Amino acid sequence: MKKPVIVISSHVVRGSVGNRAAVFALEVLGHPVWAVPTITLPFHPGHGPATRIVPDEDQFAALLGDLEASPWIGEVAAVLTGYMATAAQARLVGAFIARLKANHAGLLHACDPVMGDHGKLYVGADTAAAICDCLVAQADILTPNRFEFGRLAGLDMPEARAAIAACDRLHAQTVLITSMPGMMRGNLGNLLICGGKAWMAEHRRLDHPPNGPGDLTAALLLSHLLDGAAPEEALRRVTASVFEIVAHAAGQRADELMLEADAGSIRQPRANVMVRSFG
Repeated sequence: MKKPVIVISSHVVRGSVGNRAAVFALEVLGHPVWAVPTITLPFHPGHGPATRIVPDEDQFAALLGDLEASPWIGEVAAVLTGYMATAAQARLVGAFIARLKANHAGLLHACDPVMGDHGKLYVGADTAAAICDCLVAQADILTPNRFEFGRLAGLDMPEARAAIAACDRLHAQTVLITSMPGMMRGNLGNLLICGGKAWMAEHRRLDHPPNGPGDLTAALLLSHLLDGAAPEEALRRVTASVFEIVAHAAGQRADELMLEADAGSIRQPRANVMVRSFG
């Protein structure tokens, strides 16, 4: 039996983003999940203004403390962090992970630094700073999009080789950058840097993709690495799965990922994606 993963991110009532995407993917691949919501929303904010339920800071801290003190905490293999609603949450979660790592050798932290896209932040500047200082700074696996990586590395929308060169500025041993320009015209790529090597997996660009691919990507990469996949193979499988799922939703003109119909693409993707190694 696979070990549990703690997922700390947003929860939507309708849709397949945040915890809804990450928890589904991890459970389909056999991982028990402990899901901690940082915010509850009726649907993705991209669909319009909506009620935001953010847990009280003291109650949120107490919940993390209860998990840490629970008799099952030693079973946990990894913590996956995503959207943080406040700077205080990022600080509390960072301290929680630091204590777990100190007390449980081998525990991994995968960080999806959900801060922004398309050239702008969609969290407050104080929250973005806390994510960088408290979560990114201690992550073993990092899965930013191109804009987020540029912000973390001090670059403006970097190309692949500049991103590879900048990775030594970050703590993470494994970095997957999504939404990179592909090496072929009209393609998008996922750039993986790990162990002094780098690979690009690319696919054709899809028009009007639904929200949620980043959350899904982070969960799938963590699962495959926990299961012992080599980095290049993990990249191929992640990219193929996400491309299939996004292409299916786009083809149906769905406004959300259709994960309930696409579990097969998580378990055994069939899309043929090109993986190239950088010298």
